[in-house]
Amino acid sequence: MTRLAVVSGGGTGIGRATAGMLAGEGYDVIIVGRRPDVLADAVTWIGPQASAVTADLTDPARLGAVTEAVGDRAVDVLVNNAGGFTPSDDATLPGVAAQWRAAYDVNVMTAVLLTEALLPRMRRPGGRIVLISSQAAQRGGAGPYAAAKAALHGWVFDLAARLGPDGVTANVIAPGYVADTEFFADRMTADGHTSRVAATLVKQPGESGDIAEAVRWLAGPGGGYVTGQIINVNGGSVLGR
Repeated sequence: MTRLAVVSGGGTGIGRATAGMLAGEGYDVIIVGRRPDVLADAVTWIGPQASAVTADLTDPARLGAVTEAVGDRAVDVLVNNAGGFTPSDDATLPGVAAQWRAAYDVNVMTAVLLTEALLPRMRRPGGRIVLISSQAAQRGGAGPYAAAKAALHGWVFDLAARLGPDGVTANVIAPGYVADTEFFADRMTADGHTSRVAATLVKQPGESGDIAEAVRWLAGPGGGYVTGQIINVNGGSVLGR
């Protein structure tokens, strides 16, 4: 039977590039996201091996749609890519609380709930779990977003220890500045782009495909002995941590 991958936030950017890469590697791919039109466009782009589930992964009640789509198949690769950050100017305590809770929900709980829902279906041995974080988790600079992404780092250590005896790996990829994503699309200025590129050692922005290539390695035969690690893909803007 064809191998199966599940990619959250698979409609755009890193998630879409990763899903396309996995389909090219011969996987059936289920992409999960909140916007059915975006998902439909991604499925068309990825090809016939892709299907989509519309679900808000911050809501435990919506996880049933994903497990139903998986059915009784084993999940070979799970990529938790869903996330994001919406800045707020509300400095009141209720506003701050709402912003921090929203950042935690969309960046941490989406990964936790999807992973826990699919753990019974992960292939044992051989399953691979990848969490997409951010260099912000290592150097700060984005408040609740950085803190939420950093939470994934601590969690992956526990996840790797928990699943290692079953032959399942769990790792984090921490991207740097990836220009071709929605995360930056609406607020990136020319000066912001220039400063982010200048902060790298290679003097160029990342692309979604760069992160997909890191997933290819972790999901492939060469990644089987790698678990509980934070893999930096950032052009040298943050040095090894």
